[in-house]
Amino acid sequence: MTRASTQTDAAGRHRTRGTSPPAAGNRLAELWRHRDSDPAARAALVERFMPLARSLARRYERSSEPLDDLVQVASLGLVKAIDRFDPARGNAFVSFAVPTILGELRRYFRDCCWDVHVPRGTQERALKLEEAQFRLTGDLGRAPTMAELAQYLELDVEQVLDAMQAAQAYGVVSLESPRTSSGGEEAGTYGDAVGAVDERFALVEDGATIAKALAHLPARERKVLELRFARDLTQSEIAACIGVSQMHVSRLLRHALEQLRILARVPDEDPQPPS
Repeated sequence: MTRASTQTDAAGRHRTRGTSPPAAGNRLAELWRHRDSDPAARAALVERFMPLARSLARRYERSSEPLDDLVQVASLGLVKAIDRFDPARGNAFVSFAVPTILGELRRYFRDCCWDVHVPRGTQERALKLEEAQFRLTGDLGRAPTMAELAQYLELDVEQVLDAMQAAQAYGVVSLESPRTSSGGEEAGTYGDAVGAVDERFALVEDGATIAKALAHLPARERKVLELRFARDLTQSEIAACIGVSQMHVSRLLRHALEQLRILARVPDEDPQPPS
């Protein structure tokens, strides 16, 4: 006595090894009739079409998601397709199940896998772009050009570029992740490469404030301040440059700095020197 086993053909029809095709068709029809009333019949339908779900899940195996997770999502889509399918319409189940399962997989990628929020339409274009790149690379034997991708997807080149940029938001890298140098050695973390706050930024702000106040000082006092703090000359050297005594230079510096302190505290946009 030959043991009977079942297979699903490419069109979604079923044939049984060891039994005649009409017997296999009758068995499938019987399962569909009892789908809603008999949990065993529903489970048998799921088991019969699970190879289809696994096959569709493997389309996305090259993604960063584990295959087991993809198979689970595809199985959920299969169950939904079985529950919604109406055999009375006379259509093949596979033609109904494939879009349902693929839709469930795309929804999973769209809602659960993106690390950064991206608009739904852009997400879908990014997923289609990834599939187009995979297929065209296999067909052409090389990476497709931007124009070829746009023609294949029936999109503008700008939309293809937008989808490429969006795909970068699918997965992000933690700043604590280790980096490797060009020689393959560890080079700290990505956070180590982020620049620190330059403490000299405060000097830039102070310089802008002082520059505005300097405009209200006499020319000689501005000159003394420049020689002392920009050129780093001593009071004796400044005295020799401007032809006065060192004591007079000291008085000029003291008066100029006091004026700057007063002017820097004035909140008006056009401060006036005190009388």
